[in-house]
Amino acid sequence: MKSQQPKRAAAKRRVLFLCTGNSARSQMTEGWWRELGGDEWEVYSAGSQPAGFVHPMAVTVIRESGVDISAQESKQVDQFIDQPFDLVVTVCDNARESCPTLPGAKIVEHWPFYDPASATGSEEEEMGRFRRARDQIRDRIDSFLHRRTDRTATSDGS
Repeated sequence: MKSQQPKRAAAKRRVLFLCTGNSARSQMTEGWWRELGGDEWEVYSAGSQPAGFVHPMAVTVIRESGVDISAQESKQVDQFIDQPFDLVVTVCDNARESCPTLPGAKIVEHWPFYDPASATGSEEEEMGRFRRARDQIRDRIDSFLHRRTDRTATSDGS
């Protein structure tokens, strides 16, 4: 009779979101991915020129959707250079051009989102821009994760 080996927990997949300031878009993306991607992912974000803070309006609008990013920190991309990632996503054109190449990245994608932190106007107008960015980010992540699930189900014959 064969002895049964305990099943090993699958290694978590790793994703990194890059932006210039790492204060709004990449922070919201990190928070949404944690929420929607489940326990199978380690999620990070960083910037080529980190602002040193998470934008208060990003914290507020994503909290409206039940996601808390208030404990996240603005980080420098250099601290992730030699780490392996299953997916690296740039969320702004500047990061796409200015961030260093990450040799440990299996897949690199570019998802350009409008920068709500650069908007001016009344507080209500600015909050509206942050909400639009929040919703676009959520939709993009949800689409990516479902597309991946659909491909896995198809390749498994399910």
